[in-house]
Amino acid sequence: MTQNREGTGAPTTTVGHRATGTRRAAGPAPSWWQSPWAAALAVIVVFNLLYAFPRYLSGDPEQSRIPLDPGFSQHFLVVVLHAVLGNLALVTVFLQVLPWVRRHHPRVHRVSGRIYIFAAALPTTVLAFVLVPYSQAPFGAFGLTLSGVLWIVTTMLGYRAARQRRYVDHRRWMVYSFAISLGTTWGRVLAELMQAFPGMHVSLSFVLELSMWGSWVMNLLLAHWWLEYTAPRAAQLVR
Repeated sequence: MTQNREGTGAPTTTVGHRATGTRRAAGPAPSWWQSPWAAALAVIVVFNLLYAFPRYLSGDPEQSRIPLDPGFSQHFLVVVLHAVLGNLALVTVFLQVLPWVRRHHPRVHRVSGRIYIFAAALPTTVLAFVLVPYSQAPFGAFGLTLSGVLWIVTTMLGYRAARQRRYVDHRRWMVYSFAISLGTTWGRVLAELMQAFPGMHVSLSFVLELSMWGSWVMNLLLAHWWLEYTAPRAAQLVR
């Protein structure tokens, strides 16, 4: 395995076949839309954008998907900011995980990563903490709070690992962070299914607990499985 640096300063790695001493032929990498996981992530991002923006960017508090507390005059504003920055997090997650962007546009990868951390993930979590005490839902508050804490922890650990050039650890922590950021998606999908199929008799408390607990926990389990599955290939990354 040899290491070089491109004009951007980003480390690149070339892996050869140890048994034969020859290099693996580099075929054309598939486009992102030809990758099932990338295409699925794109669908998730678009779904969340369509789910949040039409209502919250209207400026009409009556369009809010969550009940507003009349005693909190800025409640709707905080909800809108939370929705906008949360969707910014999803868009930057999409840019972060695309191999094509990392290989050919490392500066875009670095800039979108900083946007994800400091303009999306951290402020979105802080705004969620502000909203929790005003939630009128009797369930799900603890699960939401715990996921917010873990989102901050995994994100900052990933950022610190990148600053220390521990790229394998950076990859692991950021995958966990991305998994948590996508946690609310499953609750939204279930809510839409309940509206599309009125015959689905599911209690509101079950939906809240599922979206605030099961969604991000399931994502973390899937992320851990994927990290273990791809560990041999990740071990070839430059540390």
